[in-house]
Parts: sequence; structure tokens; C-alpha cells
Amino acid sequence: MKIISAEEVHAALSYPGLVDALQDAFCKEFTMPPRKVFLLDESDDNHDAFALLPSWNDTLIGIKAFTYFPDNPRDEYDSLYSKIMLFDRAHGEPLALVDGTSVTFWRTAGISGLASRLLSREDSETLLLLGTGNLATYIIRAQASVRPLKRVLVWGRTPINAEKVVTQMSAELDGVECSVVSDLQTACGEADIVVSATGSHEPLVLGDWITEGTHTDFIGNHHATKRECDTALVAKSKLYADSRDNCFREAGEVLVPISEGVITEDHVVGQLTEMCTGTVPLRENAQEITMFKSIGMALCDLVGAGVAYRASSGS
Repeated sequence: MKIISAEEVHAALSYPGLVDALQDAFCKEFTMPPRKVFLLDESDDNHDAFALLPSWNDTLIGIKAFTYFPDNPRDEYDSLYSKIMLFDRAHGEPLALVDGTSVTFWRTAGISGLASRLLSREDSETLLLLGTGNLATYIIRAQASVRPLKRVLVWGRTPINAEKVVTQMSAELDGVECSVVSDLQTACGEADIVVSATGSHEPLVLGDWITEGTHTDFIGNHHATKRECDTALVAKSKLYADSRDNCFREAGEVLVPISEGVITEDHVVGQLTEMCTGTVPLRENAQEITMFKSIGMALCDLVGAGVAYRASSGS
């Protein structure tokens, strides 16, 4: 059984190759039981958790296990540790233990790129990214691999962190102007694609700011009562989700407007399986505002880890 490190994952994965692999996987048969999250202590002041995310397709069986200890001392331990175990689907043989943290970065941004490939205008040239965490550079790379970007605008609560993202991506992306923005309203009006990957529990992107033809993508929030955008944006958007089940359990961006009576569950046009197989309508004109809500799916971990395993095996 192989042990595949974060460094090996980074060497194996790339865009748009991973976007292609994800799109292919969602067009085929797979099984993905609901993920299980276990609180390790029921006391109110404890948030330590352990989670299991299983999935399998016709070639691989996988399970991602991760621990989340948000109060870990930063200089000694990470707040999150993650591993993905792969088995051969034909015989059940253990194949690899893959670093799950790096795969999660790659696949989360890869799904953002896939949603953009399916929903944003093909001539989209300006990306606005909200958030400067670990995902930021991956999201920009994934978006730039599927659309002819000429400008990348980066917003963050801490400007120096936004500057770091801009400096790194300016060095990587030839012909793309990268800059920090502080005025979110103006930046939203200029963007063709808006991706929000923040920890905000209050709306940052407002419907009144988003213009015709824009594609929006919300990644950061996994709470049923919190959200990164307001109800007005959801109501005026053609709405999609990675998974309806995930969306109706954890996506405050959708659940809050439903609770307000502004939309119903039918407002979600489709999920990734339907989007990739073409069984639901996608963008139909240049004026539509599209919105994608992502929570995260175990199949994406299976795909990313599988690509890394095959690369390490030379197959």
C-alpha cells in the first residue's frame, strides 16, 4: 500500500486536468453515502470533531477521515488533519493512504472551476475572489484554466493577506492583471465571475450589486443559518448546488430564503450529476445571473486521490 504525501499530491494534480476528471466522474455511476460528523465532546465549549466521508465508483473505493480541533495551539498542531484511504473496487485490496488536506484544496477549487465551466459566460474575463485563505490561489488557478481571465480582483478582511495572494498569482499568471480591492460593491459590478470562500456568517455579496450575466459561486459557509450572500441575490439567480441533499441540510444561502418564504426547494435548478450529464438546463443566455452553492462531496475526494494514486503508480 502506497503512502502519498502532500508534496506528491501537489506534483500530481493540475488544472484543468482535475476539472476534466471531476466532470467525467459526475457523468458516471457512483455511490456516496451521507457523511458522518461526530462531536468528540458534548460540552458547549468544545468543538472537537471527527468525520468520515465514504464514496465509490467502478474503479475505486475511498473514505476520507478528518479531525477538526479548532482550539489546537497554532504553533504546535494544525486545526485539521485529513487522510484518504483508497481500495481497489474489483477486489477490495488496500491501495493507498493519501494526504487529504492537499486533495481537499485541489478538489474544492476544482469544483469551483467546473461550475464556472458549466455556468459562467464563455467570454468571462474578470474574476472577483472574496477570501484570502488556503483555498485562494487554488480557486484562481482553477478559474483561469476554464475561462480567458484578464483581471483577478482579490478582497479580504486583512489587506496584507490579499496582497500576498495578488503577488503570488501575478507571478504565476501571464497576461492576467491581479489587484487588491476594498470596495466590494464596485468590484461586484465589474466582475463576470464572483467566488466567495470566506468564513463570514453575514452576507458579503448583495443582490443589488450583481449585474446581468454574472456567475456567482459560494464555497465558505456550511451552516444552515449563516450565509455569504443575501436573499435578493438568490431570488434573482438561476440556482444550482453540488448536491441537493447537502444544500438542504447545510447551505444557509438557500435555507434562509426558503425559511423566509421567498423561494422554495424547486428554485434549485440542478445538482452536479444533472449539470454534467446535461439533464438540466444550464446558462441559456448572456443576461442570466447564475449561482452555484458548494458544500463538498466525498466523490471529489475520491477523484482527486485517485488521480494522485495513478500518478504515483505511473498509470
